[in-house]
Amino acid sequence: MAETTFLDKIASIILDGNTNSLSDLVVVLPNKRAKVFLIEALRNKTENTIFAPQIISIEDFIQDIAGIRSVDSIELIFEFYEVYLGITDNEKHQPFEQFANWGKTLLQDFNEIDRYLLEPNHVLSYLKDIEDIKHWSVDAEKRTPMIDNYLQFWSLLPKYYEALYSHLLNKGIGYQGLIYRESVKNLDHFSNAIGNKEFLFAGFNALNASEEKIVQHLLATEKARIFWDADETFLNDPFHDAGLFLRRFKESWKHYKSHPFEWIVDDFKQHKNIQIIGTPKTIGQAKIAGKIVEEYTKGEKTLNKTAVVLGEENLLVPLLYSLPASVSALNITMGYSGKNNPAQILIAKLFKLHSTALSRNPNSYVFYYKDVLDVLTHPLVEPYSQTSDLVNTINQNNYTFITYNKLFELNHFHSDLFLLLFQKWDKGSMSVLETISNLLLQIKSNLGNDDEGEKITKAFVYSIYKVINKLMNYYSKHKHIDTIETLYAVYKQIIDLAEVSFEGEPLNGLQIMGVLESRVLDFETVIVTSMNEGKFPAGKSQNSFIPYDVKRELGLPTFKEKDAIYTYHFYHLLQRAKNIYLLYNTESEGLDGGEKSRFITQLEVEKQKNHNITHEIYNAALPDVAYRPIVIPKSEKVMLRLKEIAEKGFSPSALTSYIRNPIQFYMQKILRIREVEEVEENIALNTLGTIIHETLRVLYEPYIGKFLSAEDIKNCIKLIDEEVLKQFKIVYKEGEIKKGRNLLAFEVAKRNVLNFLKLELQEIESSDAVKIIALEETYERLLERPELPYPVLIKGNVDRIEQRNGKIRIVDYKTGKVDGKEVALKQWDKLTEEIKNDKIIQVLAYAFMYEPNLQGQEIEVGIISFKNLKSGFLPFLFKIDKTEISIINEEISDNYIEQMVLLLNEILDKDIPFREKF
Repeated sequence: MAETTFLDKIASIILDGNTNSLSDLVVVLPNKRAKVFLIEALRNKTENTIFAPQIISIEDFIQDIAGIRSVDSIELIFEFYEVYLGITDNEKHQPFEQFANWGKTLLQDFNEIDRYLLEPNHVLSYLKDIEDIKHWSVDAEKRTPMIDNYLQFWSLLPKYYEALYSHLLNKGIGYQGLIYRESVKNLDHFSNAIGNKEFLFAGFNALNASEEKIVQHLLATEKARIFWDADETFLNDPFHDAGLFLRRFKESWKHYKSHPFEWIVDDFKQHKNIQIIGTPKTIGQAKIAGKIVEEYTKGEKTLNKTAVVLGEENLLVPLLYSLPASVSALNITMGYSGKNNPAQILIAKLFKLHSTALSRNPNSYVFYYKDVLDVLTHPLVEPYSQTSDLVNTINQNNYTFITYNKLFELNHFHSDLFLLLFQKWDKGSMSVLETISNLLLQIKSNLGNDDEGEKITKAFVYSIYKVINKLMNYYSKHKHIDTIETLYAVYKQIIDLAEVSFEGEPLNGLQIMGVLESRVLDFETVIVTSMNEGKFPAGKSQNSFIPYDVKRELGLPTFKEKDAIYTYHFYHLLQRAKNIYLLYNTESEGLDGGEKSRFITQLEVEKQKNHNITHEIYNAALPDVAYRPIVIPKSEKVMLRLKEIAEKGFSPSALTSYIRNPIQFYMQKILRIREVEEVEENIALNTLGTIIHETLRVLYEPYIGKFLSAEDIKNCIKLIDEEVLKQFKIVYKEGEIKKGRNLLAFEVAKRNVLNFLKLELQEIESSDAVKIIALEETYERLLERPELPYPVLIKGNVDRIEQRNGKIRIVDYKTGKVDGKEVALKQWDKLTEEIKNDKIIQVLAYAFMYEPNLQGQEIEVGIISFKNLKSGFLPFLFKIDKTEISIINEEISDNYIEQMVLLLNEILDKDIPFREKF
């Protein structure tokens, strides 16, 4: 690391004494991580084999004095709930989820009160008095039950504290504050019991009242020495927060009346290159950090003296992706968050699946299809559950809500994995936890040891397995907390403890760490990310029942002290570093935004003489063109596929899709890419269109080849409800149509068919002679022209062909709204250039295909729009000046064919690529 690091100096102090007495020395450090680096410093300073002294963290040291086991926050809230139920009246008991919301805050306050050795009754009674004063103006007889309950809550706080303290002590467990208070009580006994042991405290900054008392007691009895890492720049500046605590200790500790304050160094003023880099968004910082590391790997053989300090933990994965391949050795001191663990995501999906089923109806146990598919398509389930047929069945048949029994009926093969995923969660929390535990074991058995990826997945699964076992342990002791909602609430809190640690070489290569892990350590090159307010330093968080002014009066830490801790950590990182890169997000708005950190401004304002500070803003390089359209040349295989389509038939919709966007045509027709089949929860417009088309086909089918009478139409009207329902069942399959949007769509379909039949009835009663010739029938015709490379078949499905008053009329139904101008044309050369002419191309294609069947009759083509039924039949019109021609004559037919030939030539031309349109 640096030429003389703080830990090097501590190693020298340790070894300057008699190495034979190292077994009596206990070195106490702020965290466990620094132990590895101190042992390495000792190894570098001795050539002989020696036994290293005992090296422990301050938390372990305090636990040793108190003789009490520390418990995690989840176990503590369970224990507190037991105490709460014993003290509070039965009628005022709150469910665990509600209790936990304020219980965690109260435990934090208990913790602070104990760590700072305050008299709990005094503090908690003080809070009660404050609340009484707030409500002094309310007469006793006018107080509502809510106010009474509120004030009673504050009066119970001292009882909660005393009962919890006794309850935990009887079990030999405790939270951090309790352990600190007990360690102070046990201090005299501990001092007498340690014999010849000597303690060396190193690298501390902020000590709470308990720690101060313990350290000062051991110093006074000459059982300890303490070494600070204080830079005179901060220590001698009465306003600099980095020296806030050290100044207090130097001035107030009795020990320093007769002993020197060790050590005061002058490293911060030395030469440093400080580069401040701003870039938009978080990912930009990860990319820049990767580039900086890459530059260092070119010039140095190792990165042992380089650290990346992440102000935000969620930057870890983007940073790992941004590091160059030349980084051969790497050590990460932060774990991979349990929230992103694939096994955790599966368990969260299971909770959602089953809690929704239970809340809907515990007896019928109805699953929502999205929840089922989320579970079945999860990467830890899909390859092993053998449920691909079930997934297809759900998608194809529009199953929206699936009962427990129906799900098992639809899946013909019930693997062990499937049974564990979907068995009912109706036997209490312990049963659920056992099911999840067995599920994780089943998933583990599916994974092998040969594949590196599967080994990593096993580590993820194991971390969640440990969490579930921990929950089982809690629930075995606290059986009265037994709802799935509570279980999930506790699970979401405990999942943060399920970090997966990265394997690395702690002393080799690049070091990636959080802010707290950097304590006591020194590096030559430091890259710090997320230098924004609210991230570095962290923002103010008033997660306490104790008001700010009361904290000030009682000597409890406020945000001022918390900021000072962050300030010390930041400046300690810079203290011995030579090259410093400070990265921040230039975007002040948004979730990950914030103002530039005050630490950057402070460095600039209080610039030291030997500091070389530069400030740069990096922006992503913007391309000259925002987006380049896709261009796909026509290969031999593409040309063969086009010929195949020409032989089987170009549909009118295929031609209009090419006009709309050639790339869309290429994807759908050449590559034959189809949309993924999904459950249609709400009826789509095209599905509604199909239902209306099919209903009209069935209603009119008995009358093909006959002239329609008014009675025929009236009979059709009577059958509407039954037929629409039948078509919904055929087309929409198992989809829900009895409520919500789908019920509205069902009514819309009936109304559309009814309105159409009423229009038909009106026209027949007005003496129209209507004879149905064909319904939903496929027609085709070969287009042969010398200009085409080969004949092209035009093929399509026609909705309705009728003879009306002696003319042939081809009708295309549209469920959307169509106006008359959409089927009117003025110039033929514009036909294939604009997509707005797609309906004209379509109806004229029907006329072209049906033409050989004409027996000298006139023919007209057009559209009936269900959203514009009042306009009736909208015929194709060719406008010449003020003349409108609706009959498809030879001239119109020839002009249309000419335009189609031009379009087909473009499609079939090997030298014209498919070019994307916007």
